[in-house]
Amino acid sequence: MSVTDVVAGDLADSLRTIRETEPLVQHLTNTVTINDVANLTLHWGGLPVMADSVGDAGEMAELARAVMLNIGQVPEERVDAMHDAARTANERGIPVILDPVGVGSTPTRQAVAERLLSEIEFTAIKGNYGEISALAGVEAEVKGVESVGDYEEIERTARSVAESTGAVVVASGVEDVVADADGAVRLAAGHELLGEVVGTGCMLGGTVATFCGALEDPRTAAVHGTLAFGLAGERAAEMDHAGPGSYRTNFRDAVAGMTGDVAADLDLEGRIEQVL
Repeated sequence: MSVTDVVAGDLADSLRTIRETEPLVQHLTNTVTINDVANLTLHWGGLPVMADSVGDAGEMAELARAVMLNIGQVPEERVDAMHDAARTANERGIPVILDPVGVGSTPTRQAVAERLLSEIEFTAIKGNYGEISALAGVEAEVKGVESVGDYEEIERTARSVAESTGAVVVASGVEDVVADADGAVRLAAGHELLGEVVGTGCMLGGTVATFCGALEDPRTAAVHGTLAFGLAGERAAEMDHAGPGSYRTNFRDAVAGMTGDVAADLDLEGRIEQVL
């Protein structure tokens, strides 16, 4: 992945494209974050729909511009609905995005993720350092749905997952990494308070899906979606807040306010670094 390849698609133009096209993004996600993910999709300019039952999921996927699969909860019926929606999306050339929440923490989640990866073609995969490492089969420490430990080779690990799946991979952490089979970039954007709010990982996954639903190039969608998310996190911290609760509200407001015109005035020098 070349920095020039992704910077060539301007962030401001990407944000304007989302608001102009209003992509319908179907999320099959967990109940903990379903409202946050739906609202963030709307705040970026997309249209969220949360159809997650067999039959309805596949039918709704026919209308969507992107389909997001989040394995934060894996009851059998929802997993079946994920396959239903994703198969329809694959048949119609609609981007499918995977958020392998908690993969590596239990054999059940590992099996769900492995089956999805074996049967579905994914445009993008977004996970934290531990989840991406678990998908790559390297040592990872995942407690519940949280990544802990050190991941000194995360760029190469993310690239390995990209090579094996054909997807663009977003590895989220203190600094986010976006990789494909050609290379990797590291993004310098975000704020530590994002880690104090439950569900921001799911919201990032929903953001990547929304960008994928509006933009033709998955690499640009993954980089710009992840970068815009981090920049909104920084702007939220600049607003008045008393703690994580008010910061969470600020963050949603910051996303809604991250328009093309606002992004055009931002200094993005040094935000994207080529690492592989």
